[in-house]
Amino acid sequence: MSEAMYELPDELAIDTGVARTAIAAFIRGQLAQAGFGKAVLGLSGGIDSALVAYLVAEALGADKLLCVMMPYRTSSPASQGDAETVIADLGCAGERIEISAMVDGYFGHDGVPGEAGPEALEATPLRRGNFMARMRMAALYDRSVTWRGLVVGTGNKTESLIGYTTLFGDAACAFNPIGDLYKSQVRQLSEAIGVPEAIIRKAPSADLWPGQTDESEAGFTYPVLDRILFWRVDKRRSVDDMVAMGFDRTLVERVDRMIAGSEFKRQVPPIAKLGPRTAGVDYLYPRRRPGSAAPS
Repeated sequence: MSEAMYELPDELAIDTGVARTAIAAFIRGQLAQAGFGKAVLGLSGGIDSALVAYLVAEALGADKLLCVMMPYRTSSPASQGDAETVIADLGCAGERIEISAMVDGYFGHDGVPGEAGPEALEATPLRRGNFMARMRMAALYDRSVTWRGLVVGTGNKTESLIGYTTLFGDAACAFNPIGDLYKSQVRQLSEAIGVPEAIIRKAPSADLWPGQTDESEAGFTYPVLDRILFWRVDKRRSVDDMVAMGFDRTLVERVDRMIAGSEFKRQVPPIAKLGPRTAGVDYLYPRRRPGSAAPS
């Protein structure tokens, strides 16, 4: 028997057939509600964006999907190769937009300052990574105009809950098909829908710098993290309950702090209410308001 591609905790296993049916209906419904017929997403070569590409192609047809690869000069060539494999397998449209000039124009490069000034030459990898994520989303939204499609999100539930996202970067989207799937469930659904095995097996990485991986940076594995999140968030177990179940108290409390500290990332920006009806508060309509015209 071949080695398992990933670890799937028992309590996180889902019915992949039901999930695919529900997500396909969700994708079609979101586009119809907004008056669009096509979708565009950023394809990194990682498992999350690959899964979303397969889900969108299954829901709409590959001809309605544009996958955009947006590497920086230090991005992994292997990741781009994986992204190209997904595009070829699906038969969807694919494009490459190099973001190096955009990022280097701001931070500078090879000792030459950019628009952010000399101090930005010493910017941390995290600061640069956040900026890259926002440049990618800026390019993706611009491309969505010419493609005439909605931007599809590719972030999973695990990343959202611990705040492993960039506001107005990878967190930006018109809708998100996998935002309620933990990373372990993303792997399970990816296997079921046919995402290439090499993508499922490789260590998850935001590709912020050479050799970076999510788990090494965070200090815990996704299966353990997913179980903690599942029992704490979905099942509402207390910290004492978690310890009784065998989880390390220090780790559970650390995860709790990550959840609490990133709550602002999961909320729509609050609006100071002054008038009788406030957008997003008590002036609420569906995405496509009844009677509005679909984009022509």
